[in-house]
Amino acid sequence: MAKRGKGRGAGQAAGVIEVPAGTKPNGPVEGVYYIDTGDCELVADPDNSNGWLLKINGVMSSHIDVAEPLFLDFEYMRWIAALVESKWPPESKPKLRALHLGGGACSLARYFHSAYPDARQVVVELDGKLAEYVRGWFDLPKAPLLRIRVGEAREVTEGLTPDTRDLIIRDVFAGAFTPRALTTREFNDHAQRVLAPGGLYVVNSGDAPDLKNAREDAATIADTFAHTMIIADPAMLKGRRYGNMIMAGSHEPFGDDPQLARKLLGGAVPAHIWNDAKVRAFAVGAQIRHDPRPAA
Repeated sequence: MAKRGKGRGAGQAAGVIEVPAGTKPNGPVEGVYYIDTGDCELVADPDNSNGWLLKINGVMSSHIDVAEPLFLDFEYMRWIAALVESKWPPESKPKLRALHLGGGACSLARYFHSAYPDARQVVVELDGKLAEYVRGWFDLPKAPLLRIRVGEAREVTEGLTPDTRDLIIRDVFAGAFTPRALTTREFNDHAQRVLAPGGLYVVNSGDAPDLKNAREDAATIADTFAHTMIIADPAMLKGRRYGNMIMAGSHEPFGDDPQLARKLLGGAVPAHIWNDAKVRAFAVGAQIRHDPRPAA
């Protein structure tokens, strides 16, 4: 459910590209590619000679600028980057340990590698063929700086060692919404177990104007973490359009840096911050999601 920054076109791709078995693409080539979960479409950005757009099963997923890893075209990714940088200023050179649930073109992982050269990142991607293509299309950092792990996001998270990640980003979609199994209180418990003390859990929550999904996401995160926040543009916060909210949770206070608020307001799509009190007020009355009860 990604939405691009202002002033960019979508473009159209060419025909189907057949990649021989056992080989990888050598750089990006515009076209449609068959993957394990359907198909993806690589489109040259008509407004940026270095830019590429990735659609997965017809849904816009990612944008990459091959010449500038610190350029993020999707506003929600810029909001996530701003939040992370406010908590871990890049100039302090932290050895950030990040887990990305949902891969796409690895846009954010590539950004964080450039901002935090000592970071160790794992991207969990369900589609193995897509992961191979992305490695072949784009100049991604090699392991151990950036590993792409093929698997289902919840299963991988459940198997991770406690206290081993500073940052977890949930950006998994099946169509317009995140699979329910990745939105429950029980899954959040797995995420908080994997996070080190002071770690940050960040989710991309897509929703329609009724904001039912966003309220339930917020209620479930607020039930899990002591401190929460939401970042979104005013139209989304007022339920006036389809779009994305960035939600985050931690057991330590975060997000109160005045520079973060100014940076978000100064973007191409100005965004507001809701603090913990506003998040909890927004979530009042919303269902806290749980896993289905085992059959008797």
